[in-house]
Amino acid sequence: MKQLRTRFAPSPTGYMHIGGLRTALYSYLYVKKHGGKFILRIEDTDQGRYVEGSIELIYRSLREAGLYYDEGPDVGGEYGPYIQSQRKNEYLKYAKQLVESGHAYYCFCTPERLESLPTVNGARRYDKHCLHHVSKEEAERRIANGEPYVIRQNMPTEGSTTYHDAVYGDITVENAELEDQVLIKSDGMPTYNFANVVDDHLMAINCVMRGIEYLSSTPKYNHLYDAFGWEKPLYIHMPPIMKDAQHKLSKRNGDASYDDLIEKGFLKEAIINYIALLGWSPKDDSEKMTFDELLQKFSIEGINKSPSIFDPQKLAWLNSLYIKEMPFEDFCNYAKRWIEKTPLNGKFSHELMCKLVQGRIERFGEIEEKLSFLVNFDKFDKELYFNKKQKTDSEVAKQVLPHVQARLQTVDTWDNATLYQTLVDLAAELGVKNGQILWPTRIALTGLSATPGGASEVAEILGKDETLRRLSISLATLND
Repeated sequence: MKQLRTRFAPSPTGYMHIGGLRTALYSYLYVKKHGGKFILRIEDTDQGRYVEGSIELIYRSLREAGLYYDEGPDVGGEYGPYIQSQRKNEYLKYAKQLVESGHAYYCFCTPERLESLPTVNGARRYDKHCLHHVSKEEAERRIANGEPYVIRQNMPTEGSTTYHDAVYGDITVENAELEDQVLIKSDGMPTYNFANVVDDHLMAINCVMRGIEYLSSTPKYNHLYDAFGWEKPLYIHMPPIMKDAQHKLSKRNGDASYDDLIEKGFLKEAIINYIALLGWSPKDDSEKMTFDELLQKFSIEGINKSPSIFDPQKLAWLNSLYIKEMPFEDFCNYAKRWIEKTPLNGKFSHELMCKLVQGRIERFGEIEEKLSFLVNFDKFDKELYFNKKQKTDSEVAKQVLPHVQARLQTVDTWDNATLYQTLVDLAAELGVKNGQILWPTRIALTGLSATPGGASEVAEILGKDETLRRLSISLATLND
């Protein structure tokens, strides 16, 4: 059996989109599970959409995600070059071979004539004019005279084409629906539809994994394979990733990219884990999986035929699991970049801030918001003291907070354990429930109904002076 070879072939048009990353992930998992090779090819035939720096972004994103390619533009390989614009001469040679065999022809139609063609289902279809009205000799003469031309594929007009897809089964398309697509553009560059077939053959790609949008186009590619007498690859098409029930997730529409998610504070491990579940599920229905577990469990049989909806809340939930499981030192190191760019930086113990939020955030981008009470403290509504379960209100707060302030002034060892025990002991002395001390104290120190950490944790991070200052302000507000 031949070694399995598959490729990820993105266009350098910007950030790594979620759909593209999923294609790369599935391709990598499938080929590596079967001992094959994963190849990166840059498809930059559409120079008008090229974005400066995006090739380097592709390299970085794949490596960060753990998808290490065996061959590619920056690592080399025996089938290079791996950037299509550097293979330009290859395509014209093969296109001319198709012209000679009658499977393609030169087309000299002007943009004005193409615009005048009737539309079929909203799209203009080429009418084979140059195939029927331009002889081989005339074509050669016009080319020699420098007249612009394209090379079109000569599609059959009768019968149908059937092929097998590993996910969707047998797919049949009527040949009458297949337009004579352009293979070589007027600038000499190949179209995507032509270049990907030629490159896949020349790079010995025998497994093609891509989105469902290519399901109906594949017969066009198969006609090219047949015209050349080349062996067709195994096709594995994947369901679309949807933004909602009606709209597909799309880079062109500005939907989240891999880098966007990283910038929002999602961990790469959680992103990869979640993306794997967008269109695939393991036999045991597990959800949180390490990369090694994904590699072990991935199978084509688990790919769904129906679309998947990108659910930011589920990604956040999954990310929170990864955050909670991080070793504390790793969490602190990773959190630095988010804390350093906020007003929190340098004002409070980094370790204490991390301790306060690690089990209480879903993504690192929430840290500033969760800890904003540390730097933002102002007058607040007395109604915040009301808590039916703890049986507290502003009147209870008036009674207990002076005792809290007096007791905390006597504390020398200012840490969470000591502060908590001090407040609990005070509650016992006053003959009230713990919550009737802890709830009003936390409200008085933060001015918020919900915060990460309780009264003693908040007091520890604020420090003694700031804790007593806030208690004074809150008591004055209560007595207004």
